[in-house]
Order: sequence, then structure tokens, then C-alpha cells
Amino acid sequence: MDEKDAKMLKLVDDAIGRFVRPDTFPLAIRMLQPGEAIPDDVKVPSRSFKEEWIVCQSIGVARRYGWGIAVGREDVICPLAAIAFGFRAPNDEYLHGYASNGMYCKDEQAASKLEASVWKFAPGSYDYVCVAPLNRAKFTPHVVAVYANSAQVLRLAHAALYRRGGNLTSSTGGRLDCAEIVIQTMNANAPKVILPCTGDRVFGSAQDTEMVFAFPWEYAEEIVEGLEGTHKGGIRYPITVAMRETVTMPPTYQNLMKMLVERDKPGS
Repeated sequence: MDEKDAKMLKLVDDAIGRFVRPDTFPLAIRMLQPGEAIPDDVKVPSRSFKEEWIVCQSIGVARRYGWGIAVGREDVICPLAAIAFGFRAPNDEYLHGYASNGMYCKDEQAASKLEASVWKFAPGSYDYVCVAPLNRAKFTPHVVAVYANSAQVLRLAHAALYRRGGNLTSSTGGRLDCAEIVIQTMNANAPKVILPCTGDRVFGSAQDTEMVFAFPWEYAEEIVEGLEGTHKGGIRYPITVAMRETVTMPPTYQNLMKMLVERDKPGS
């Protein structure tokens, strides 16, 4: 990672911390190509712990523990993620919806359509998905991901549109949010809003109050500019609410206040 990217990582992390205030670490995510070295201080579960992890679990550990984690073919025991990230090629059973039929879909036809819609990398494109907190990453990310509540995600959406205008579009299948966070964002090359999937909630500890905002690294400068610009324009988090108007008190409160005012008048 060059000095420019290292400086930008700090700027992005500082801006998100100041203007968004998420409860867990914003994440840097990089897909490592075949032969690309695993960054320093990044743990590979199969080597470091003799354990097999899945992608959403790794994301959860990175954003809550603050660890750098890389998982690949020998780590990922979720077959759907292994196929989506290109660590393993799909088989006929997968293509016909074997894992979805009867769980997420009523029949094979619907299940096969669901699997066909999953965001995927071509098999063999990458060896590892590498994730670490922005403030500890020693690599240039492809994607930045922030888990946050809906108001915080709203602020990030404002930031993403500050320079370009328009709107954001995202797709969801209600599962494999790891693919939607990383692969959708990279393939579409645009910021995305993602719903945490069931697996992320079970294995990654995603909460019912959380959503995910992900953006390509090339948007980093725009996100910083957008957070600062919209803040100056009066858009804030926590959201400012209407609290300055004179409120209406209950009738007995009003009557009691009148008694007090009358009593305290000069000459009373």
C-alpha cells in the first residue's frame, strides 16, 4: 500500500467516526488474486487457529474484535460463499437449487433462479477475501463496508450522492450478504445498501438494528467530501429533531402553572 492510500484510509476512518459514529469498526476489504501475498498481521483461520470459518463470520470478527482476517478455499465451509467468491466451482446440484429448495424456495425452479441471481466471481479469480478495520489495514481495499443503523446508513447515502447526485440502487436475495457487500459492490463499481442475511445474523452477530453500507475504494475521497459537505449543509447524525417549539402540557399542568404565575405577580 502506498502512502497516498494509507493517508486516505485514515481520512475515511476519521470521517466515518466523526460524522457517522458506527458501533463497530468500519472495514477495509480486499480480494487477493492468485499469488498475491497475504498482508502483514492478517490471520488465516485454518493456519492461525486450526479452524474453518465462513465469510460473514470473518467479517463479524474483524469488525468486533478488530482483527485482520483472510479466508479462502481451505477455510470457507459455507458452500454457497465458496462458490460465490470463486473458491470452488458450482456443481449441478447447486445450479438446480439443492441448498435452497424447501428452505428459501418452494420448488426447484424457484431455487435455481435464486442461485442464478447470486453475485459471483468466476472460479479461480481470487485466492482469499481479506478484511480488517480501516484503522489497522495494511492493504489497499477494493471495498469499504460499514455496519450501522438506518440513520447512519442514510448519512453515508447522502455522502455518496453529494458530488454526483442521482440515487443509489441495490439488489438483495435475502441471503449471502457477504456476496452482496463485496462482489456486488466490486462488479457494479458503485455504493450499495445491504440487508444482513440470516447467516450473518447467526454466525456474524449482525443485529436487527443494523444494515450495511458498502462502497468501492475509488469513492473514498467522495465519501469524505460528502460527509463533510452535507454536515456543513445541516444534515447530521444523530438526526436533529424538532425540539424547540413550545410544547402543550396537560390541562392540570397548565392550570397549576397559571396559579403559580398569578401567585408570583408583584403585589400578590
